[in-house]
Amino acid sequence: MRKIRVGLVGCGKICGIYFEAPRKFPWFEIVACCDLNHEVAQARAEEFGISRVLTLEEMMGDPAIDLILNLTIPAAHAAVTLAALNAGKAVYNEKPLAVTRREGRDILTLAAAKNLRVGCAPDTFLGAGIQTCRKLLDEGAIGDPVAATAFMMTHGPESWHPNPDFFYQPGAGPLFDMGPYYLTALINLIGPVKRVCSSARASFAEREIGSEPRRGQKIRVTTPTHVVGTLDFANGAIVSLITSFDIWAHRLPQIEIYGTKGSMSIGNPNTFGGPILLRRAGQTEWKEELLQHSHAENSRGLGLADMVMAMGEERPHRASAEMAYHVLDTMHALLESSQEDRHVRIESTCLRPEALPVDATFGPVSP
Repeated sequence: MRKIRVGLVGCGKICGIYFEAPRKFPWFEIVACCDLNHEVAQARAEEFGISRVLTLEEMMGDPAIDLILNLTIPAAHAAVTLAALNAGKAVYNEKPLAVTRREGRDILTLAAAKNLRVGCAPDTFLGAGIQTCRKLLDEGAIGDPVAATAFMMTHGPESWHPNPDFFYQPGAGPLFDMGPYYLTALINLIGPVKRVCSSARASFAEREIGSEPRRGQKIRVTTPTHVVGTLDFANGAIVSLITSFDIWAHRLPQIEIYGTKGSMSIGNPNTFGGPILLRRAGQTEWKEELLQHSHAENSRGLGLADMVMAMGEERPHRASAEMAYHVLDTMHALLESSQEDRHVRIESTCLRPEALPVDATFGPVSP
């Protein structure tokens, strides 16, 4: 199969690792980029050797571009994705899939009608860490999962991000910004979510930017920044989740899964590696497990590479829009549960992605 030609939209902070991805995953090449700020796009193109800087309209109308890599801010995800699908192009989206459920459903419906692929980050669950955990779980290392905990707690990104405003708007906050890493990892490991209940609040009405060039400017907070949820999974497991931008320090694990025959402690799902600790029933100490899969280093673009390969092999891709929509649906349900003081059943579902074989490879390709 030939390489897929990619147009990258949105040249912000995350784009650098994606520009570098074709060196590792030669199934695709980035042939053009664009940004609302043309000067920013031009600078990125020069930095990474991209020959063409286009407007969004030019990119959508260019028959030489097969796929749009959508790295815009969350509020623009749906508009860019729908425009790309209407232009006949496949899409790989940064997380979340969209801001609202309606936008997410519109993406799924249009993609099906156009017979086009849509993939969505995060793809960290395809890294060596989570895939090794998946293999251990599938082999019964801790028996059947009965419970899990997941904690993402910081004091927010305003200390380091140059433009952190969107983190405190609807469609972001700790749940929508970081929750997809934790929920996607858990869905990959133990399956879809059935219902949720939660409590949520915005602890601080304003945030002060601590990074340059806007140090000292205030941000108004318009979305919850501390969300505590209980999630009932379809397989019966009960998961306790906290996502917060309101915590200065803590000593809690990031993800642990508790099974009928033991427990497993997992590394940061925002990374591709470990460590992985296992303690089986009757044992008195945790044991670190060797990573059995590749891609323990920062491998963003792995989900896109798998999607491109899946297009050629005519199989489902793993970082699917359906799973991303289930994550989006679950996050909205968590906020609704707190707002409406009730359990919320999750209307959507998805399949667990196929596990990656230990010897999975993502290159090289023919010219």
